[in-house]
Amino acid sequence: MTNEEHTYSATKTGTRSILPDNMISVEEARARILEVFSVLPAVETLLGDAQGLVLAQDVSATFNIPPLANTGMDGYALHASDTTGATYDSPLELKVIGYLPAGAVFDREVAPGETVRIMTGAPMPPGTDAVVPFEETDEYDWTKADAKYQQGDWQNAPRDLVRIDVQASVGANVRAAGEDVRAGEVVLRAGTVIGPAQIGVLASIGVDRVMAHRRPIVAVLSTGDELLRPGQPLVPGKIYDANAFSLAAQVRAFGGVPRILDVALDTVEALTARIHEGLADADLLVTSAGVSRGDFDVVKTVLAAEGEVGFWTVLMKPGKPLAFGRFNAPNGRRVPHLGLPGNPVSAMMTFELFGRAAIYKMLGRLEHDAEAWRRPTVQAVALDPIRNTDGRRFYARCHAAQDAEGRWTVRLTGPQGSGVLTSMSLANAYAICPEDQDVIAPGETCEVLLVDRESPPRQPGQS
Repeated sequence: MTNEEHTYSATKTGTRSILPDNMISVEEARARILEVFSVLPAVETLLGDAQGLVLAQDVSATFNIPPLANTGMDGYALHASDTTGATYDSPLELKVIGYLPAGAVFDREVAPGETVRIMTGAPMPPGTDAVVPFEETDEYDWTKADAKYQQGDWQNAPRDLVRIDVQASVGANVRAAGEDVRAGEVVLRAGTVIGPAQIGVLASIGVDRVMAHRRPIVAVLSTGDELLRPGQPLVPGKIYDANAFSLAAQVRAFGGVPRILDVALDTVEALTARIHEGLADADLLVTSAGVSRGDFDVVKTVLAAEGEVGFWTVLMKPGKPLAFGRFNAPNGRRVPHLGLPGNPVSAMMTFELFGRAAIYKMLGRLEHDAEAWRRPTVQAVALDPIRNTDGRRFYARCHAAQDAEGRWTVRLTGPQGSGVLTSMSLANAYAICPEDQDVIAPGETCEVLLVDRESPPRQPGQS
C-alpha cells in the first residue's frame, strides 16, 4: 500500500487541527516495520539462559518420567489386598520389614503380610501396589512414644508392626512409571516459547541446553547536545538522558539484549560515527530524537546518506514523528533502524507499539502466533475525561483496576504531556481514544491495553 492509500484529513472541530495528508496508521506502520525483520538464527543455549526464547528443534524424552513407579505420599508401601476390611474401628497389622527414603531402591520382594515404611518420591518396593499414608496408620502415636525417633534416629528406630486403619485400593497414592512423560515422546515442539514450566520439563528429562533462536541485540542511541548521563553534575541548559535507559529496559523486558551507546551530539559527523559504532553487532538500532522538523534534527540526513529512508509521521499521540529504514553496516549487513521521538513518553510509547513487535519477530514468537506481540485488552469505564484534541489516535496513560463485580475502570495518571514521564511510571494500562472521537466522557467505555501483563503464549498445535 502507498501513503496515498492511507491519507487522513481531520475535520476542524473545536481544538482539532488539520492533519497532514501523508500520515499513516499505527497498523500500517507496524506492518511495514515487521516486513523488514526475520527470525534470528538458532544457537545452543544453556537451560538457565533460555527463558523467553523459542525452541528451534523438537525435544524428546529418552526415558520415562517418572522412571519407576513411586509413592506420592509418606506412608507404608504394601499389598492392597492385605488391607481388605481395615477400618478405624477394626484395624489390621502388618509386619514392617524396612525403611525406604527417596533416592534409594528396595532390594527384595515384599511378601503378603509385609510392608515397607516409604518416603515421598521413593520407588515402590517390588511386589507392592499401594501406599497407605502415615495419617491412616498409628505412625503418629508411635513417633511420639519411640525414644530413638524423638532423638532423630528415625531410620533405625525399631518398628516391628504397623497398624493400618483403612482399606487401600490398588494404585492408591502411587505415581505410575511414565505417568508424566514416556520414553521417545516429543515433550516440547519447535516453536514453543520457553517459560518456567517448560524449563522444568526440560530439566526433568536431563536436558541442560537447547537449540533456540537467539536474543536480538538492540543498540540504543540518544542524540542531543543537551544530554547528560545520570551521575554527571547537572549544569544549566542540560538535562539527563532518560530515553537510553528506559528504552534499554523495554528491550530487556521484551526479550532482547540492550547495548547503550554513548550520547551522539547534534552533528552529522558525530552521529555518523556513533551509528557506525552501534552497527557492529546490532540486529536493530534504536535512536531517540532527531526525527522531527527541528533545525538540529540530523537523524534523517544521516539515514538518507547511510541507508534508506522509511516513513516519518504516524497517526498517533504521543509519538507522531517516527523514522524507519535500514543502515548499511560496515560488514555488509543491512541493519534495521527505528528512529523514535525525543520526548520520553513518546519514545517509550512508540517502542511499545513498534519495537516490541520487531523483537518478538526476531525471537520467533510470531511464527505460530502472528499477534503474540499484542497486550491483553479489556473494555473499561473511564472515570476521567480522556480528550483527543487533534484527530490522532490517543494513548492515554492510566491506571486500570477491577471492582468487586469484576468491572474494569480506568483513571488517568495525571497530566498527559509527552514530556511527563511520571505519567508512564504510574500507569499499568493505556486507554485508547480513537482517531474519530473527540472525548471519552466519564462513564463511557473504552478499549484499554494492559501493559503490566503478557498474553499467554500460544504454543505449536494450539488453536
